Amino acid sequence: MKTKLYVLAIILLPIISMAQFIEVNYNDGDQKLSGLAAVPKTSLQDKPGILILPAWMGIDDHAKDSATQLSDLGYITFVADIYGVGNKPTNYQEAGKQAGFYKKNIADYHRRIQLALDELVKKGANPDKIVVIGYCFGGTGAVEAARTNMKVKGIVSFHGGLGKDETRKVETINPRVLVLHGADDPYVPKAEVEAFQNEMRTAKADWEMIYYANAVHAFTEVGAGNDNSKGAAYNEKAAKRSWTAMLEFLKQVL
Repeated sequence: MKTKLYVLAIILLPIISMAQFIEVNYNDGDQKLSGLAAVPKTSLQDKPGILILPAWMGIDDHAKDSATQLSDLGYITFVADIYGVGNKPTNYQEAGKQAGFYKKNIADYHRRIQLALDELVKKGANPDKIVVIGYCFGGTGAVEAARTNMKVKGIVSFHGGLGKDETRKVETINPRVLVLHGADDPYVPKAEVEAFQNEMRTAKADWEMIYYANAVHAFTEVGAGNDNSKGAAYNEKAAKRSWTAMLEFLKQVL
């Protein structure tokens, strides 16, 4: 009997260690927002926090999986709700429209990111030990957090868009910047990459950009399939290597 219980405990151990999400309701004016917080049973020293900005479909399994893994490592995490309750896209067309609105109305995107940061701190994260990470549309948001010098130590963009309105003034960037980029990403053209890199130089940013071979857009997203010709596809090597690069970055800045 003891042997059976021991085996059962081993089987259940990974489940028990999984983060327990707390639904967090907050507001942007009249718009209700609903994010997800995960507070580890044992936080790392100084209680560092990670804000996760989801891809264009809104809060999804990929964002939640990232939050779970990071929480299991001792980070306090929060998955931001950018679109708001009742506005989650149901298809790619709706997602493109929603993401496009926030890219065009960038101040609204900044405000939603800041509101999520505030909630992360309310959940116990050290306000002086925070990193923002994001995927695709969320990766764009992470870069914007650096451009506006939100109170974060660094940002990590996974296959995010890098462009911005050319009329915006380039300010000095204080947070460290890590961009993890598919070398063959057709949605982020060469000119956009070059403009971004020049911006980082002008902004005197502490920045890094890592390219992954044979990787296109959404290379960390398993649900994207594996057909690179579609422009967005999962790449196991790039996904694992970029995750490792992020973990090392977190150790350095937090």
